[in-house]
Amino acid sequence: MPKDRTNTTNNSTSRAAGPLFDKNLGQHILKNPLVVNSIIEKANLKSTDTVLEIGPGTGNVTVKILENSKSTFAVEMDPRMAAELSKRVQGTPLQKKLQIIVGDFLKTDLPYFDVCISNTPYQISSALVFKLLRHRPLWRVSILMFQREFALRLVAKPGDSLYCRLSANVQLLAKVDHIMKVGKNNFRPPPKVESSVVRMEPRYPPPPVDFDEWDGLLRILFNRKNKTVSSSFKSTPVLEMLEHNYKTIASLNGQIVPDEFNIKEEINKVIESSGFDQQRPAKMDNDDFLLLLSKFVEAGFRFTAK
Repeated sequence: MPKDRTNTTNNSTSRAAGPLFDKNLGQHILKNPLVVNSIIEKANLKSTDTVLEIGPGTGNVTVKILENSKSTFAVEMDPRMAAELSKRVQGTPLQKKLQIIVGDFLKTDLPYFDVCISNTPYQISSALVFKLLRHRPLWRVSILMFQREFALRLVAKPGDSLYCRLSANVQLLAKVDHIMKVGKNNFRPPPKVESSVVRMEPRYPPPPVDFDEWDGLLRILFNRKNKTVSSSFKSTPVLEMLEHNYKTIASLNGQIVPDEFNIKEEINKVIESSGFDQQRPAKMDNDDFLLLLSKFVEAGFRFTAK
């Protein structure tokens, strides 16, 4: 009785095509060399640069990075992909310039680097951006691939339909530019969504603001970004949170809060003094938010419990 050769044939075909891609890890390998070269060009790499690459896959971008930099740390979650990448440079002059870190980027202690390049697993886009922006010492530039809508949110301006808390938060900490659209067919396998590449440069020195306080304010304002600033502070949970924090700060500073203290009236005073009471967050810029935050802080209000 002849053996069933179907499985053998399928397995051989899979091996010939390279490693099987894990959709749960968001694996989509950039295959178009023109796009790869454009990414390397936009990074403006120097021969002295140490590069951090996130999600190197089989190494199409990695090889070009290695050819144009001093050294590269490649963070890859999938051990199979890491093995493919290792084999790709084995026995070449590039091998000694590459260090592969196998693990979850979000849980990895990052080394020093000058430039970051990433074909980002789209499900970790936001967490990845803020991990990079909090990294010290600051790096020079990052070239990052994202789902197009996410990329457009990063660069959105006041008044744009996609302008949101993410836009304001990232633009507080970095200069962000949309530099390239990348269609689905440039990847293997093709993703379900279109992609874009952004260039991000951290602001130096970083803005002199407590980011947690800033973000606490923006959470309130962008909960309903088309409502007025005054309306954003009328909900009971917001009033209770601000009153609790106000009294906590006062207690820590040895100050007595008078019995007639009225949280609604005090908040209205702050907002009116800023001149933003009838403004809508959807059309306010970061200078506006900074001024509003400073007015709240001066009046003794905090948006975090620390």
